Amino acid sequence: MLNTRSGFPDEGDCVFCTVTKVHYNSVFVTLDEYDRKSGMIHISEVSPGRIRNINDYVKEGKVIICKVLKVKKDRGHIDLSLRRVNENQRRAKIEERKQQAIAENIIKSYAQLQKKDLKKVYAVLAKVLLDKYDSVYKAFEAVVEDDISLADQGVDKDLASELEVIIRERIKPKQVSIDGLFVIENYDENGVEIINAFMEKAEKLSEFLTIRFLGAGRFKIMVVAPDYELAEQAVSSFTELMDASLKKTASVYSFERD
Repeated sequence: MLNTRSGFPDEGDCVFCTVTKVHYNSVFVTLDEYDRKSGMIHISEVSPGRIRNINDYVKEGKVIICKVLKVKKDRGHIDLSLRRVNENQRRAKIEERKQQAIAENIIKSYAQLQKKDLKKVYAVLAKVLLDKYDSVYKAFEAVVEDDISLADQGVDKDLASELEVIIRERIKPKQVSIDGLFVIENYDENGVEIINAFMEKAEKLSEFLTIRFLGAGRFKIMVVAPDYELAEQAVSSFTELMDASLKKTASVYSFERD
């Protein structure tokens, strides 16, 4: 990984660590993101409850996610915990690493095309972008999601324009999807016309809404939108139209989300 940081992590941070030594009552690791600084996990912080054999939980060479408990900068000591990392924190940290890998691969593609040094290109970008964004990936994501220009953020214009082409190829806009099943039966003489008229109106409700006929009065309702708010608006528009158009007809209908 190219995002090695100088200095020390803050207490409470979650960090990637590689196990270097396992003793009967402690585990020694290197902090992958902090220039390979070393840290220690006491056996009581490996797992809840009594531990009979610490090797059942950690092995040399294994990459683990730990929480920083204490940092003693004057001595260079970092106390860590493995057991205090909850599932949400673990998932978030893994997602962070995935995003970092995507950003580095984008920069690598640019460096190879332009025959430039990967580490130097990354350093130039990091120096500019990390003042404004939590990570280089977040800056790249903003190019796609918010249509920002890297040049406007301080990146060299030629580098920015060439990099943005690769970014848009590799990072796709976020999408939220909601699916549901709409079922209807109508007992009026002109029941088919009532259903068809309703479906024609429904299909024009939102650019994010798609309807697929499944047969026998069953329809698949599919909503794909850039965010949850727009997706929910599209679903609400459908259900409101459903009640407004069908409530006073001889229809039996229902809509259920998948």
